[in-house]
Amino acid sequence: MVTHTQSMKTISLEKYGIKNATVRYQLSPKELQGITIEKDQGVETANGTLAVNTGEFTGRSPMDRFIVKDNITKDRVWWGDINIPFDADKFDKLYNKVVDYLSEKEVFVRDSYACADEDYKLNIRVINEYPWSNMFAYNMFLRPTEAELENFSPEWTIVNAPGFMAVAEEDGTRQHNFAILNFEKKIALIGGTGYTGEIKKGIFSALNFILPVFKNTLPMHCSANVGKDGDTAIFFGLSGTGKTTLSTDPERSLIGDDEHGWTAENTVFNFEGGCYAKVINLSQEQEPEIFAAIKEGAILENVKMNAEGEVDFEDTSITQNTRVSYPIYHIENIKKPSIGKNPKNIFFLTADAFGVLPPISKLTPAQAAYHFISGYTAKVAGTEAGVKEPQPSFSACFGAPFMPLHPTKYAEMLSKKMLEANVNVWLVNTGWSGGAYGVGKRMKLKYTRAMINAVLNGDLGLYNYDDYHIHSVFGVAQPRTCPGVPTEVLSPRATWNDDKAYYDTAFKLANAFRKNFKQFEDNASEEIRRGGPQRYGY
Repeated sequence: MVTHTQSMKTISLEKYGIKNATVRYQLSPKELQGITIEKDQGVETANGTLAVNTGEFTGRSPMDRFIVKDNITKDRVWWGDINIPFDADKFDKLYNKVVDYLSEKEVFVRDSYACADEDYKLNIRVINEYPWSNMFAYNMFLRPTEAELENFSPEWTIVNAPGFMAVAEEDGTRQHNFAILNFEKKIALIGGTGYTGEIKKGIFSALNFILPVFKNTLPMHCSANVGKDGDTAIFFGLSGTGKTTLSTDPERSLIGDDEHGWTAENTVFNFEGGCYAKVINLSQEQEPEIFAAIKEGAILENVKMNAEGEVDFEDTSITQNTRVSYPIYHIENIKKPSIGKNPKNIFFLTADAFGVLPPISKLTPAQAAYHFISGYTAKVAGTEAGVKEPQPSFSACFGAPFMPLHPTKYAEMLSKKMLEANVNVWLVNTGWSGGAYGVGKRMKLKYTRAMINAVLNGDLGLYNYDDYHIHSVFGVAQPRTCPGVPTEVLSPRATWNDDKAYYDTAFKLANAFRKNFKQFEDNASEEIRRGGPQRYGY
């Protein structure tokens, strides 16, 4: 039997339309973990970490993400398959059904905020049906002090009801689950899915609209850390490319692992108060900081464990997208507050399953804008139904599902900031070498770390292009040597031992880049268009 103490303070939810609910306000992680276990909604691992199963959905559902089309959004949002419009009247009716569903239930409420920089702070009230969802909110959002809570006034509200199922024909949704942003009412409404990532990505999507439109600040799907000399490094990349792993460095202080803003004053601040890391194939040897962060207070999602409560991180029988959330203070070396200055290097991370991109290359400003807009990585066989061989995957700005504006708006802001700050931009392939997936091997983490450290230490001859080879297909500058990395590893063509097969595959990927970029050509300058691959065939 798990014992816990109940916090006595409570609040009323009547103004939200939630009536006669038993409100559990601002409970501690320990209290929430205890309630979760008592309700048989989770179990503890051998070291006291909470493990939950998110149910039907073990990842986001992009086709069920909507934005209410209103006076604020109608002429600003890039409407389409990513930003799907939702009728304001239908939102109101669905909202009323959700709050009626939550009425007379036990609900869990947390006041928190996003954005570590005081000038950009966004107060948030989170209303959860499940205790472990509320514990996730504790981990992932920034935590107000007791003094701040005394006069706390929420600007945005998240209403999260995983057990509520929409009726598509009546409610205007695609199916029974939904995640809807309403900018006029400042509400994120989530139902029909227990996947906690929808909670954090809802606020990220909101900030991706608010910051560039109203605050002249670039929102970024990236991780960031800072060196002892105060130099900030930024890591862009899609899920599985190594953002969290590579930014969590014992020699550098972590600012944050996923969501940041870059201000007009040239500072970089974390949106969040925690980390949400993939744990597939996690090991203490390869990723000691993340491994050590998985302890009491963290939440593991959709993992398998043995009878002794030991987690098998290689088991993907529930999902490839096994996750852990933990408060950022579970990492030993963090920046306090989560703000950095003087960005010096930006890394675009890609897991190239075709095995043709250099493991590291330096980009010109035009190439940086092109690759930022493209947001390339690759799907490998087995990660999705029907994927039999590597497939290119493009997500504009390395985060298209969360970007309400047209991608070129973010790219223009990034280009301007790169020039103002004189930032160096690098493309890093954390994917395959010596052949495509199934033939070659995944790039060794120790080599990727060595390349990034060489950049941060100034060991890659930043301005001497005699030390670089210009790739004949992609036009990027790949270094000829790098401390700690075998020379042959730096040339992807050399690792293949089959020039024809290499170039056939490289041209295939180059053509995929070209085809994907057609949707952006009308809004991109000639200079940016020239930043793409240089050749598309023999």
